[in-house]
Amino acid sequence: MTTIGEIMQTSAVIPVLVIDDVASARPIAQALVAGGLKVLEVTLRTPAALDAIREMKQVPGAIVGAGTVVSTAQFQEVMDAGAEFIVSPGLTERLADPIIASGIPYLPGVATAGDIMRGLDLGLTHFKFFPAETSGGLKALKALAAPFHQCRFCPTGGITEASAHDWLAFDPVLCVGGSWVASGTPADIEAKARAAAALRP
Repeated sequence: MTTIGEIMQTSAVIPVLVIDDVASARPIAQALVAGGLKVLEVTLRTPAALDAIREMKQVPGAIVGAGTVVSTAQFQEVMDAGAEFIVSPGLTERLADPIIASGIPYLPGVATAGDIMRGLDLGLTHFKFFPAETSGGLKALKALAAPFHQCRFCPTGGITEASAHDWLAFDPVLCVGGSWVASGTPADIEAKARAAAALRP
């Protein structure tokens, strides 16, 4: 099975998607993949999310995961929908244990040294730094990453097209999560995806 590290290195930017209308799911996924962003995170923030995951999985080349997973019940739902990786905004043992046991690639959210240490205790080394900007931004992540040399990160939350390059230039950052790439028409989205895919230094 693909590892979370491999998924994080597939694209410089992981689109963080909030899908309100299932009918838009496949066209958005097609545009993002055509633009070079294959890893798609569908957040569980709308009633359409589970069906959106199913729709996007039909797009050749797409690697579709579930974000904003906060409970074991949601974990089971997204597994049933065919999610290929799991992202959570925080890290608890109750949620992490069954996800880790399943073997599916997992990217839990961290914002403090204690969060990272909890993850390391669970055998995890790849984390989502969230919410990135309001948790102190790149300066904070550099300070956090220093004592945890074995860890790699995907900052998410407040990352923009303008700031993404600075984050990606920091070695422990394998990718960033962003929602800016998924707005506009399919042609707009494909163009933004191409620009985002070219961001990796």
